[in-house]
Amino acid sequence: MSEADAVSDAEPGAALPEALAEIQRDFLDLGVKDRLQLLLEFSNELPELPQRYADHPDLLEQVVECQSPVFIFTEVEGGRVRLHATAPRESPTTRGFASIIAQGLDGLTVEEALAVPDDYPQTIGLVEAVSPLRIRGMTALLGRAKRQIRERAAAQ
Repeated sequence: MSEADAVSDAEPGAALPEALAEIQRDFLDLGVKDRLQLLLEFSNELPELPQRYADHPDLLEQVVECQSPVFIFTEVEGGRVRLHATAPRESPTTRGFASIIAQGLDGLTVEEALAVPDDYPQTIGLVEAVSPLRIRGMTALLGRAKRQIRERAAAQ
């Protein structure tokens, strides 16, 4: 069974938002070593925090399951998700994970973001390339983002 088949078996009928589906395809189309290079590219694409969060890091929540310090904050504006994350440049794997989640969820509706399968990090082909502990960190990052989205949406 190919990885693509395993993904579709794990997610029968689940439709990913286009950004996450494209990220998934991009990783699965590569060999394991090239996936690490793509992860490095994602680490370089993590947007800087907006000034309002850079000036108030206390507003960000640390994802303690990650091996490196990763902090996130979600906003819900007009029913759309805005996700902000920060991770040190000297931690490219963790930074790449944060970038994937940020790029994949940012701009989605609340419903679309909450419908993302919790095991999405296991479906992009990095299980063979990085340690299970690191994948758990990415899974925790997605889980924290979704919890924050639920909380922000409920508060509106």
